[in-house]
Amino acid sequence: MTGYVVAVGLYYIFTYTVYCRFSLLTCALSVAGVCAFRYLIKDAFATLVETGRKDAAYKRTMIIGAGRAGKLLMTEIANRGLGESGEGGKRGSRSKILPVCVIDDDRSKIGRRFCGILVAGGTADIGKIAKIENIEQIIFAIPSCPPKDRRVILGICNKTGLPVKVLPFIGSALGDSMYNDSGRSFASQIRDINVEDLLGREPVKFDNKDIRDFIEGKVCMVTGGGGSIGSELVRQIAKYSPKQLIIVDIYENNAYEIQQEMVMEYGGSLNLVTLIASVRDYQRMNHIFKTYKPDVVFHAAAHKHVPLMESSPMEAIKNNVMGTFNVAFLSLFNKVQKFVMISTDKAVNPTNVMGASKRCCEMIVQYLAQQKASTAEFVCTRFGNVLGSNGSVIPLFKKQIEQGKPVTVTHPDIIRYFMTIPEAVSLVMEAASIAKGGEIFVLDMGQPVKIVTLAENLIRMYGKVPYTDVEIKFTGLRPGEKIREELLMNEEGLEKTRNKLIFIGKQLEIDGDHFIKQLWNLKNSAEKNDDAEAIRALHEIVPTFTTPEQYNSKAISNFVAPSRG
Repeated sequence: MTGYVVAVGLYYIFTYTVYCRFSLLTCALSVAGVCAFRYLIKDAFATLVETGRKDAAYKRTMIIGAGRAGKLLMTEIANRGLGESGEGGKRGSRSKILPVCVIDDDRSKIGRRFCGILVAGGTADIGKIAKIENIEQIIFAIPSCPPKDRRVILGICNKTGLPVKVLPFIGSALGDSMYNDSGRSFASQIRDINVEDLLGREPVKFDNKDIRDFIEGKVCMVTGGGGSIGSELVRQIAKYSPKQLIIVDIYENNAYEIQQEMVMEYGGSLNLVTLIASVRDYQRMNHIFKTYKPDVVFHAAAHKHVPLMESSPMEAIKNNVMGTFNVAFLSLFNKVQKFVMISTDKAVNPTNVMGASKRCCEMIVQYLAQQKASTAEFVCTRFGNVLGSNGSVIPLFKKQIEQGKPVTVTHPDIIRYFMTIPEAVSLVMEAASIAKGGEIFVLDMGQPVKIVTLAENLIRMYGKVPYTDVEIKFTGLRPGEKIREELLMNEEGLEKTRNKLIFIGKQLEIDGDHFIKQLWNLKNSAEKNDDAEAIRALHEIVPTFTTPEQYNSKAISNFVAPSRG
């Protein structure tokens, strides 16, 4: 404006004339033009910036599954614009979903539109399509997919190196609604893939009514109640309204943690007692039994680390064998209704002191079950490794990956059976509810898993490439370690239960007098702290106890390992 006035003034100085109407009109047009130009430039710039910001907020996503669950998810994304890429995320708090393509193995759907998005190919094409479409994340939206197929598909997804998320909620429970019965939206249930998704195991279903009838109104004691299995036992028992729940553990920190968790969860509605005690101390345990008079005892207290117990075999015998002896016999003397011992697949044809000590514990339980004067029912539950337990392989692998160190696997062909902690504890609860006495309950744990495959998949879950971004180092089998575990001895056989995934191992007759003499000899040997004598006594009482070298050489020659994937 000032410039225009100056220009008119100069024109007047040199010509002594001014065209007022023309000057006012051109002034108005110039001002309007400049303002309009500046406004349009500002608006265009703001639009470009906002468009870029929105594009960055959305991730190009491949949806696997052109079925009912996929349709509900796509409909919710379209209608509500949610699509948070994490469970329980708040609206706008995380990168959102931009569906780019759909994958389905139904050939009749390939090449067609599904909720407006192209079904680009089958699961075999995931890697190729992900590159062509510049995919940034993959969502597995087939909740009803059979576990074996699920493992294969998720394995293919993992190999792309992209973040993989799953929709875990079972679609059949949703009807045609985008919300489940707790009011959670469908998209909010999307979570990161975890190791359990890669195991390909059939979910284990249990009869909650039987368990409730068994637990409700009873005094329940859990030894080792602060450990991985013991604490989950405490959590699940608490749900069934016991008369009283007693936690017994020697490690005060673990006991305190589960105690506080229960107090926060149940407040004063749960009659909870937390005691610090060692199962090795007969007099202390006797006092606990006399004071609280438990109806049901879950015995989870034990040393479980194979290499550590190879270095201190006397401790495995004192804690596992004599601890079980104390708690089991006190259960007999105090007329406990049921005694349930937590065992392990390492007790089958053991090659280490820990496994042999647990087999000896099983024999103590079976010996007591044979006593005709006993009113208690004694039972064992036997299962493989549990994911995420204290000292297990998964937490170790995670720590190594997060710290940028090589992932250590003992042997390229080593395999293990796996289950989740809640599954393991549910087996224990079901076993207790249907036990008649003397059984060893065995869970059908599906196909064994190669540890190296587990390590590779875990590395991919972190968005890294095995052997390239993260080294996998083979360190050699540890002392006492088997290359593969078993769940049943040849002579035990299997008997079905009404749960198709739970079996009963046939009871083996125990020569009572001979067994007690051997047990007493084992106790005395351990108390002398003489490694050689204690291990010799353990071999005598557990005839299937062999050396890892003998077992592994035979296993490697006969064993065809499962393929990687």
